[in-house]
Amino acid sequence: MLQNSKLKERSFLVYGLGLSGLSVIRFFKKKKFKNFKIWDDKQTNLFKSHRTRNLDLSLNQVDYIVLSPGISTFTNKKLRKYKKKIITDIDLFFLFNNKSKSIVVTGTNGKSTTCKLISHLLKKNKFKFSLGGNIGTPILDIKNSKNNYVIIEASSYQLSHSQFIAPDFAFFLNLTNDHLEWHGSMKNYLNSKLKIFNRQTDKQFAIINKNFKKIFLKKNYLSKLILPDKKEYDKIKYKINNDYLTSNINDENMNFIYSFSKLLKIRQEFFIDAMESFRGLPHRFEIFFKKKGVTFINDSKATSFVATQSALSSLKNIYWILGGLPKKGDKVSLSKYKNNIIKCYLIGKNINFFKKQIKGKLAFSITKNLKNSLIQISKDIKLQKDDKKFVLLSPAAASFDQFINFENRGKEFKRLCKKYARKFI
Repeated sequence: MLQNSKLKERSFLVYGLGLSGLSVIRFFKKKKFKNFKIWDDKQTNLFKSHRTRNLDLSLNQVDYIVLSPGISTFTNKKLRKYKKKIITDIDLFFLFNNKSKSIVVTGTNGKSTTCKLISHLLKKNKFKFSLGGNIGTPILDIKNSKNNYVIIEASSYQLSHSQFIAPDFAFFLNLTNDHLEWHGSMKNYLNSKLKIFNRQTDKQFAIINKNFKKIFLKKNYLSKLILPDKKEYDKIKYKINNDYLTSNINDENMNFIYSFSKLLKIRQEFFIDAMESFRGLPHRFEIFFKKKGVTFINDSKATSFVATQSALSSLKNIYWILGGLPKKGDKVSLSKYKNNIIKCYLIGKNINFFKKQIKGKLAFSITKNLKNSLIQISKDIKLQKDDKKFVLLSPAAASFDQFINFENRGKEFKRLCKKYARKFI
């Protein structure tokens, strides 16, 4: 691995001035890196003295290209031939980190919740920690002090470009069809995730979903393999007084957290106490409103059908709002869940895709948007005599056809639910 002093002598091109790119520049200035240039496809006056006037020349000349995580080398042919030069802000963190214990979490679903669960567990048990990466604060902007833990949410975009990542604790939660347009294939997507294990030593831990055990062993990674055991967690699950965490939707996350707590030698009663005070993240199976036996749940973060399955399996008497921009290769398989669903309400600009998936399997209405869905649900719900009913936004699709992002979609759903709540009485 490069020594810090040697690294400062190398030349860099910071490609992309998003949050991570700007944090890299701040890091370079703080560490007194002298030889770096910047490039962004959009014209900008930021750091004008460092801006390259000849991108092709800079790509050829520099030692390393620090690439923004949103840029794909699969779709960007110009960058593809420089793949060996490309690194990320996470690489810079690992190259310079000699103080803290690192925890890297990746997977298709549940990364943010798992990172928040880890941070909550550490906080409640008096561990020092920082949290960053894909979850919000760029990793180079966090406070990194001696003897603390650094929790990093790592997307496949970031990992795809990384070369020097070596976590003390590497979490690989799950993998389903997603981001294939960006990666080009499922194989590339999987390989990006597996990078968290490439440089681990025999003193570090790999905490993985048991479905990837064969792949892990075949690769001959050096790290200590930990396979979270659902049976172990199930023994204590009933002791945790937290409806959010003890629903089926969080079983996978909790299996990992419980295994991690044992590695840190946190006593079981302290683990349970910490989990009871945890509150879930917005837009992830967020139970935000109840009215006359009707519970409203915002699961807007569920942007694929796999992400929606947990919500459908956790509830009965569901009025399900579905639709948006479907993920490539995604399919809606309802055989296990259709008895839990009273009716489905189709929204977005891809109605026909979802209609074909559910026709003949579920009762449905084409409502086109959230407002119309809630108005129709209020009429339908009065016809049912069940004591408990659930209005669930778990769209199994991206939001970009009607909203800026999934957060915007979730916020609008919450606003409309409260506005039209009187119609449900």
